This record gives sequence, structure tokens and C-alpha cells, in this order.
Amino acid sequence: MSGIDLETKRKLREMGAAPLLEALEEQDENLTLGMGFEDRLRLVVDEAHSTFNHAKIEGLIRRAGLRYPGADLRRLDRVDERGLDRNVIAQLGTCSFIDRQQNVVLQGFTGSGKSYLGCALAKQACQHRIRAHYIRMPDLEEAWAMARDKPLGTTKFLKKYAAFTLLVIDEWLLDHPDEAMRSMLLELLERRYDTASTVFCTQYAKKDWHQRLGSGVHADAIMDRIVHNTIWVETGSHNMREHASVTA
Repeated sequence: MSGIDLETKRKLREMGAAPLLEALEEQDENLTLGMGFEDRLRLVVDEAHSTFNHAKIEGLIRRAGLRYPGADLRRLDRVDERGLDRNVIAQLGTCSFIDRQQNVVLQGFTGSGKSYLGCALAKQACQHRIRAHYIRMPDLEEAWAMARDKPLGTTKFLKKYAAFTLLVIDEWLLDHPDEAMRSMLLELLERRYDTASTVFCTQYAKKDWHQRLGSGVHADAIMDRIVHNTIWVETGSHNMREHASVTA
């Protein structure tokens, strides 16, 4: 396995097999002394595959745009005190809800850890090699306004946000969406319905959604595409920001 010539190295890189080349070059001759070709090859491929997976996952996490890149379901603070159901959190951590194209609503008071939890779910999805994306609703609204001013902008916008297997929308319904925004949300959620999963982080209970969505036919249609296939998680009223400032 040692002494790889320059031309072979070039070919491996050209084929996109740089992790395999690195694993070949780093293989310890002393540890593999006496091993057969197939066993040594297996070790090299295992190492290269591990490196490839790590790079793939890191890339997914980086492109997900997480507000809290270090968010981790395994490091949630004060789970019992906040009233979080450990079994529900553990089940969400398996990402099986994404396989079932279910939505998740994380609802609780300001500072109760909704954004962190939403980022943790998106990061967990990335670790399962699932394409995820995080965005605040005000930023989504701004991106939509910009898209409307460009040729084919609205088509590209909807295609982009419909394509994420998991989309986390933070600060859901923080502001009252106008008619254009409600039309966009309906079209986006229609495209994602039964094909992808959306996480909504919001301080508003379900009973308040209809009014905040304008109380009209758009409100009916938007809610119809969310509420029937959704896991609802109460994040409580415990202010995790105050807890973080006290413990810092």
C-alpha cells in the first residue's frame, strides 16, 4: 500500500477519492505488517468512509444555517423542570418523524429554549445525512420580498425552501403575515405537505394561530396543512436565557 506514485495519486484525486488517498498514505505499515491485501484494503476503505461521512455531515451542518451550531439534544438543560417529555425528545432524536413526513411544533414562552431545540433537531437530521435548514420567519419574509423583485425569483424561492427535507421556521407568527406572505406560506406548505417535515418554533398556542394568520381562507388552508400530522411539544415557561446568565 506504500509508495503510491504521483500519477496514481492524481487519478485518485480526479475521481474524487481524496479520502481514500489520505487513508492509504496514513496507514501504519507496522500495524498492518503481515496482513493480507484484502484486510489492508478493508481498513483503508473503512477509514476513508469514516472521513467521507464526517466531511459530509459537517458540510450539511454548516449549510443548515443554524442559529446555535453547537445545539445538542443530549445536552438539554433542566429537562424535567421545564416539563419536557424525555421519551418524546428521544423519539424526535431518531428522526423517524422525518421518515413519516411529520411536522413538529415547539411552543412555549419567550426564552424557553425553542430555538435551541429546533437547531438541535436540525443538527440531528444532518447527522443522519438529511438536508436541513434553519430560518427565522422575519428572515424568510425578507427573502420572499427580495425574491419577488427578481425574474423567476418567486419560483426559485419556493423550489429552494420546498426542497429541504427538514425546514425549521423559528419565530413562527411573531408578526402578522400580510396577504402576500400568507399566499407564499400556503404554497410553500402545500409543496412540503406529505413530502417533507417542518419544525415551527413559536410562542403562540394553536388557538391563536388562525387569528394571527388573518382569520380568512388562507388561515384555514395553512392550518389544514400543519395541524393534522404534527407532534406538539410544550417547551414551558422556564426562561433558559435567565438560567444561562446566572450560570455563566
